[in-house]
Amino acid sequence: MKNACRLVYVTVFSAALALLGGCAGLGSSDGNGKRAAVVSAALSQVGTPYRYGGNQPGRGLDCSGLTRYAYQKAGVTIPRMSLDQFRAARPVDPNALRPGDLVFFATSPGVHHVGLMVDPERFVHASTGQRK
Repeated sequence: MKNACRLVYVTVFSAALALLGGCAGLGSSDGNGKRAAVVSAALSQVGTPYRYGGNQPGRGLDCSGLTRYAYQKAGVTIPRMSLDQFRAARPVDPNALRPGDLVFFATSPGVHHVGLMVDPERFVHASTGQRK
C-alpha cells in the first residue's frame, strides 16, 4: 500500500500556541526576505510524501528534512535532525512567533517533531498522520 501521508498545513489556534515550543531560526535583522524565502520553500513541498529520514524534496521528506530544506533554500544552514535543530535554536515567546520560526513538539523523551510557522495562525510540517 502506498504511503498516503503528505506534508500539510495546520491551523494553530491561539490556545494551542501556549503548548508549542517556539524557536527563532532567523535573526531579527534579516527583514522579512529570508523568512519569506523559508516559508515559500516549505510550502512548495506541500503534497510531498512523508518518509522517515527523508531529505529529498518532491520525493520524500521527514519533519527535519523539510525544515532543513526550507532554510537551505533561503541560504541558511541548520542541522539535519530535529533534536539538533532544537538544541541549536534560540527560544522565543510562543505569543511572538513569526513566519519561518521553528516550532517543536516533544513526542516522547528525547524525540522532537518540528515544523515552521507560516503566519501567526498556521504552520507547515511533515507528518506521518499517525496518532499516538
